[in-house]
Amino acid sequence: MWAAFVHGHNGLGGIFGPTYLFDKTGVSMFLRRLFLFTLWFAGVGAGAGLALAQSVSNKPIRLIVPFAVGGSSDVMARGLAKQLSDQMGAQVIVENRPGGGGGLAMESVVKSPADGHTLLYGTIGTNSVAPVLFKNLPVDPTKDLLPVSLLALNPSVLIVNAALPIHTLSELIAYARANPGKLSYASAGNGSISHLASELLKTTAQIDMLHIPYKGGGAASSDLLAGNVSMMIETITNAMTLVKTGKVRAIANSGSKRWPTAPELPTFAEAGLAGYQVDSWTGLFVAAGTPKPIVDRLNAELVKAARDPVYRNAMNNIGVEAASSSPEAFASFVNAEMNKWARVVQITNTKVD
Repeated sequence: MWAAFVHGHNGLGGIFGPTYLFDKTGVSMFLRRLFLFTLWFAGVGAGAGLALAQSVSNKPIRLIVPFAVGGSSDVMARGLAKQLSDQMGAQVIVENRPGGGGGLAMESVVKSPADGHTLLYGTIGTNSVAPVLFKNLPVDPTKDLLPVSLLALNPSVLIVNAALPIHTLSELIAYARANPGKLSYASAGNGSISHLASELLKTTAQIDMLHIPYKGGGAASSDLLAGNVSMMIETITNAMTLVKTGKVRAIANSGSKRWPTAPELPTFAEAGLAGYQVDSWTGLFVAAGTPKPIVDRLNAELVKAARDPVYRNAMNNIGVEAASSSPEAFASFVNAEMNKWARVVQITNTKVD
């Protein structure tokens, strides 16, 4: 055990600072290691090392976001960065690295030192869908990244053009079965969550609908409002904004429970379609090889953030529910999500453009 510690103790230096507690003019390498080992053996190495490192280093933490500035994920990430900066006393800087199905952002994290200073703001799309859609990602998210915690949940809403004689989910299913292929649905593009969620609806309800892909959700929403497509599955915030125009009608919420800002809207299960649930989610990841004390420290900060009433309210205002989980629970969740969407991709033979 001693040999293993001597050669592998670097992780105890903490998330914010250097590994060694003394400079080269002070104590020998052996004594420095002995001092660190004593702290570790006493059961305070991780906590004390992290706290001390935090006090002597102002090295910023980079939060890598796989999307462009201004999108919903970017807005949520900047809210998280501010919260963590306030909690941890360290500057958390958002860096946007869009492109490649999240591959560019993930690669940036994986190629950075595994010391907790570079974090990935992952999503359902980048960490559960992209791995089964893109065969040439520059990294393997399942091996090269470590899940830290779930960050937020965000259900979607099935909305239909108000000109259609459809007011409930059962009416939509009945209409689709009586008119196979007549209903069309818009998506933000092949492989997007709005696309795969609609395909999951088709297979779960055993109905036939025509897919009309667009280059982004904005164009899809515009054509739905204009009546050029029949329906769309959209994030709850955007969906309820469209409903206010009077040109579309909300049918059901894809989450596991009713949403506070739309309590009148039933879930798919409540509306009669058991087994259908889609929660968009975000979570934090670090590079594989990041020492467990650092992962645990980050996790503790995210749990604290999710319980903060001011932060929770800020997230609710943009349509998401702040959440947290243990690293182990989050890893299981991400794996289950990947398996779920892999089945949808396989059944529907989905291809990316």
